[in-house]
Amino acid sequence: MFDFDALSQAITRQTVLCVGDLMLDEFVYGEVSRISPEAPAPVIAVQRTETDIGGAGNVARNIASLGARCIFVGMIGDDEAGKTLQAELACEGRIESVLVCDPRRPTTRKVRFVSEHFSTHMLRADWEMASPAAAEIEQKLIDAILPLLPRSDIVLLSDYAKGVLTARVIRNIIDAARKLGKRVIVDPKSPNLAIYRGATLIKPNRKEFADATRSRADSEKSIAEAAQELMQLADCEAILVTQSEHGMTLVSRNGEAIHVPGHPVKVRDVSGAGDTVAAVLALALGAGADWETALRMANAAAAVAVSKKGAASVTSAELRRKILPHAFLAAEEKIIAVGGDLGSQLLEWRKQALRIGFTNGCFDILHPGHVKVLTAARGACDRLVVGLNSDASARRLKGEGRPVQHEQARAEVLAALEAVDLVALFEEDTPINLIKEIRPSVLVKGGDYARDQVVGHEIVEANGGEVLLVEVLPGFSTTSLVDRARGGKV
Repeated sequence: MFDFDALSQAITRQTVLCVGDLMLDEFVYGEVSRISPEAPAPVIAVQRTETDIGGAGNVARNIASLGARCIFVGMIGDDEAGKTLQAELACEGRIESVLVCDPRRPTTRKVRFVSEHFSTHMLRADWEMASPAAAEIEQKLIDAILPLLPRSDIVLLSDYAKGVLTARVIRNIIDAARKLGKRVIVDPKSPNLAIYRGATLIKPNRKEFADATRSRADSEKSIAEAAQELMQLADCEAILVTQSEHGMTLVSRNGEAIHVPGHPVKVRDVSGAGDTVAAVLALALGAGADWETALRMANAAAAVAVSKKGAASVTSAELRRKILPHAFLAAEEKIIAVGGDLGSQLLEWRKQALRIGFTNGCFDILHPGHVKVLTAARGACDRLVVGLNSDASARRLKGEGRPVQHEQARAEVLAALEAVDLVALFEEDTPINLIKEIRPSVLVKGGDYARDQVVGHEIVEANGGEVLLVEVLPGFSTTSLVDRARGGKV
C-alpha cells in the first residue's frame, strides 16, 4: 500500500549516485523502400536521426525526469561521441556528471536503424571497447566515486560490461557504501553475480538469472527457490527478476516471492526499459518504500517506457497515470447494484492475474479524508472494488436523517473517481458477503480501526491476503460536516 503523491514528493528529495557505462544512442529513422539488389536486406530511406544519452546515462535521465537529483559517474573516450555526451549531460539540470576520459578507447556508441512506419529495429551497429578499464583509469574512477558517497541517499550500479564497473571498482563502491549505511541497487551484466556481493538488491532479467543460477526460472516457484541460494552467495537482501511482458518477481531474504504481472500495453520500443526499472527502484527504496511498493512502481514505469520510442525517460505524471489509470469503464458501467453481476468482472481480472483490493463505507458526503483512503487503496492493488452501504444499510448504521444523499448519487460520485474501478452496493449491515465473493488480496480501511475490528479480516488473511490501515486525515468527518451544514455553519 502506498500514497503515490506522498511517495512522489519524497522521491524529489532524493539524491542517487549512479555509476555505470555511458553510451551514445543514435536512432536513424526512415522508411523501408525496397530490398537491396546487392544483398537480401532492406534498404532504409533515412528521414531523420536522433541522439540520446544511453546506457547508465539513461538511468540518470530517468532519475532526473522523476524530479530527483543524480550524481552520475561514467567514462568516455576523447572523441566526438564523448563531447556530444558531455554537452547533453551538461544540459540536464538535475544531473551532476563526473566523466573520466580514457583517450585509448572510443566512447561507446550504438546506432539503431528503425523503420518509422512499423517502429521496427532493422539493424544496430556498435562502436565499443568492452574490456575492463586499465588500472590507472580504474583508480581515477574509484577516486572520483568514493568522495561522492556521503552526498547520496542511495547508490545505483548500472553495469553494461563496457569497462567501468570492474571487480575492483564494484568492491570499493559496495564496501564504502555499506560502511556509510547506504543501500546499493545493481543492474548486473556479469553472469557471476557474486562480484556484486554485499549489494542490497540485484536486478537481473530472466535470462541473466537463469544463466547465473543454472535454473529454468520459468515459474514464480522456481525463481523463488533459485533466488534464495543466490542471495546467500551474493550476500544481498533481495533479487528482482524482470520478465518482459510477463512482469516481475521479487524475492527478499526474509519474505516470500512477490510477483506482479506486466501491464497490458502496446510495445513501441523496449530500448532502455531496464534503465527505467533500475532508476525507479532506487528512487522508491531511497524514499522509504517497501519492497512491494518499489516493485509496483518499477513495473508501472517499465510499461510507460516501452510505449515510447527510443530509450525513453518517464515523468512522475506519466507514472501516476499508469498506477492510477483513467477509468477503463464509464462511470455508469462501474456501478453494480445489490444482487448484480459482480462475478463476471472478477473472473476477468483473475484471468489477468490482477491484484484485487476492497474497501467500504457509506461515503455520504465525499471529503478529502475519503479521497486519501481510496487513493491509497488503489495504490495497493491493480483493481479496486468499493463496497457501498445502501440507503437502508446506511440508515441502520448512522441513524435517522442519514444518508443525506441517496445511494445512486453516492455511487455515481464514487464511480467518477479515477481510483475506483467498481462500486458494489450491499444491503446488509456489513460487507462480509461481498468480501466472501470478492476474496480480495488486500482489504483497506482507515487507521481509526484496529486490524481485528476490520470486517472480513479473517477471510482475507486466511486466503493469503493482507489488511492495510491508512492513516486518517485529521479534521474531516462526514458526521461533523453534516452537523455543521444543518446548523447553518460554513
